[in-house]
Amino acid sequence: MGKLPEHVMDSILERLPLQEIIRTSILSKKWRYKWTTMKAVLFDEQISNKLAKNGAFGRHGFTRVINQVLLLHKGSSISKFFLYIPNMFLDSFQEVDQWIFFLSTKGVEDLTIANSIQLYQLPSCLFSCLELRKLELGKCIFKPPLQFEGFPYLESLTLNNIDFMTTDVVINLPHLTKLILQYCTNLYNLKIKATKLLNLVVIGCPDVMFLELLHSQRVGFLCARLQKPVKDFVRLERMNLALMFTKMPYLVRLFIDAHFLKDFIAEKRKWFPHTVNFLKCLRLYSFSPGDLDHLYGGLCLLRNSPNLEELHVIHIRTESESMHHGVEATSNHLESPNCLDQTLNRLRTVQLWDLQGSKPELLFIKLLLAHSPSLEKFTIQSDGSWDANKRFNIAKDVMRFPRASSKAELIYMDRKMLVVLLYENWLEEAKCYISGILASLQESLNVVHSLFGVKL
Repeated sequence: MGKLPEHVMDSILERLPLQEIIRTSILSKKWRYKWTTMKAVLFDEQISNKLAKNGAFGRHGFTRVINQVLLLHKGSSISKFFLYIPNMFLDSFQEVDQWIFFLSTKGVEDLTIANSIQLYQLPSCLFSCLELRKLELGKCIFKPPLQFEGFPYLESLTLNNIDFMTTDVVINLPHLTKLILQYCTNLYNLKIKATKLLNLVVIGCPDVMFLELLHSQRVGFLCARLQKPVKDFVRLERMNLALMFTKMPYLVRLFIDAHFLKDFIAEKRKWFPHTVNFLKCLRLYSFSPGDLDHLYGGLCLLRNSPNLEELHVIHIRTESESMHHGVEATSNHLESPNCLDQTLNRLRTVQLWDLQGSKPELLFIKLLLAHSPSLEKFTIQSDGSWDANKRFNIAKDVMRFPRASSKAELIYMDRKMLVVLLYENWLEEAKCYISGILASLQESLNVVHSLFGVKL
């Protein structure tokens, strides 16, 4: 093992947990201090929780161990640092501030801070880590210094439970291709200028201003899930989906929830003056065909997506339909001749999840079958409440619906069947994964043996 070249040793260390990395010091003289120059330092959830059992400054405590590891680090750089802060008592984040300052002198390129306790205000030294390519932050206060202009090389940014406690934030990220915002607050004036953005995910951030995030016409994937209604009329106008589409002419995949449809589409039933020619995959969350607002918005998207190939409708809700709009009104609209005055020529795959078997749901299925001449697979999963008799009756009704495609395959599943299917798929994938690891390990051992004559 002591004869391995440096790059091979580095590759081995990158694949080991921290405890095992330190134990490599007993292998030989060459390995003794090798761990002190490693480029990836990872305190993941497993090791951090284990250290937290000994408190912060105990003999093997969380803070003390991290201090020792960083103090003994002799390498010129740390390219990757992962820190999970477990649910434990900390007097302050002073030690964490010092760790980040240390990293700012080591040219860190990949930084993750996953915080599980109280909000942590990021120190100003974080914003001097200009070599960053990937940044993930959780449960922090994001308040950059006034002179901060952005991260010039950042390619991926994930912000989870971040509080932007400032009146105006403008961040320039000229190389950013992936942006994820989840459950962040005070986003009213957040402006991210990313002219190369390809993927945008916004979940649980109802006060975000989407138009301030779209400075790239290359966006191919948008996930917009508000998860609750927005009542501020000014913000509704500034987040109009029609305007958003004009800024995303090459959008290929769109994941959107019913709150977005309800707030930004349904009020203007002729809101969409142009088609979305590149859209191929549409996923609707919390969508109910029994809600008129949901239905108008969903049909509007279908009507204006001539190249759509996949449609996924997830978590169909019907419990409040009769109280809010009434099943009769939605059913009448679905049965009207001009309900969908557009053939879905490219649609090949449809999946409907958590179906309850209501009349609007069945009419929605009928509508899709009648307007999809290229349909190949139509999957229906019940919400688990169907007995054998109801499943048979619904299947019988659906089988009678006219189909525009003679090769369309109908698949019925309930939640119990899905669990079994997922378990079987997981077992098969696990077998393939383990086989791949063993084959890769054997190949590495063969290379070491052929190069150095060392049989391991």
